Order: sequence, then structure tokens, then C-alpha cells
Amino acid sequence: MVSLWPMVRSVLITGGARSGKSQLAETRALRSCGRAIYIATAHPMPEDTEMSERIAQHRARRGAAWQDLHAPLDLCAALRASDEGVPRLVDCLTLWLTNLILAEADWRAETNALTAEIARQRSDVIFVGNEVGLGIVPETALGRSFRDAAGWVNQAVATACDEVWLAVAGQPMRVKPNDHPF
Repeated sequence: MVSLWPMVRSVLITGGARSGKSQLAETRALRSCGRAIYIATAHPMPEDTEMSERIAQHRARRGAAWQDLHAPLDLCAALRASDEGVPRLVDCLTLWLTNLILAEADWRAETNALTAEIARQRSDVIFVGNEVGLGIVPETALGRSFRDAAGWVNQAVATACDEVWLAVAGQPMRVKPNDHPF
């Protein structure tokens, strides 16, 4: 039987909210050796109980096979520090972008540094990101700016990764590699 998930060095799994992308990424990360490193970019504010509950649910679902590493801003340093042989899962690029924007960091430069870092990785790394541009055009300039930035980050990371998958209703759809003649 041919595996749906052949081993590669870098993967991006994108999709809409609640599309199943995190669970697909977790399954992929654990496949090779039964353990992995979870690089979390979420940085909830103390008063944000809803986000804290989401994080707790993610941790409970993952269980003991996972080592957690918190990296809300310096994703490149987290990748270098964890490049030790077990797969890593970065969840998620969209929250990382949000953190960079809120910190008034140069998100374009950070994204360029990330794509360069992806090429240097020796251990498998799986990125999760939200596909935010499939809905209506945001009403505000800030919303449109964020949508555009998220699309740019996803494109840059997708170009740097060996594979790209789109999660739809919990099902993976291969985006890259593909047979398009473009």
C-alpha cells in the first residue's frame, strides 16, 4: 500500500478555520517515530480565557508523545534549537504573523529569514497556517492588510517547503508537488 504521507523534509498544511489541518499535521509528525516537538506560536493574553482553553484542549489531545516549545516570535531560533532528529510541528504561522505585527516587527524580513531557515533544516518540519483569503474581502484596511500579509507568508513558506497540503473538512488535498505546467 502506498502511503499518503511520504517522508519529506518540509511540509505546509493550510486550510480554513476548523478544517482539520492541525490534526492532519499531528498525525503526520508522529508517523515516523511516535514522538515529535510541538512549536507553539500562540501567545494568549492573561484575560483571553477562550484562547487559553483552546491551548489546553490542543495539549490534552496531543498527549505525552509531544515535547512543547513556545516560540511566539523567534521561530528561526526555535527551529535551530529543535533540529535534533525528531519531527517538529509549527502551529501556526498565522498566529506567528499576528505576534510579529503586534510587536511591530518587520514580518517580511522575519518571513524571509524563516524561508532561508527551512532550507537549512535537517529534521522534518511541518507548518500549519490558516488560509484566510478564501472569504469575503475584509471591511477595514487593517483587516485587508492582515489578509494580504497572511497570504504572502503562506506563499513564501509554500515555495520553501517540499510539500503543501490543503485541509478541507478534515481531508488532505495535495497542492505541491503537482503536475501544473506553470
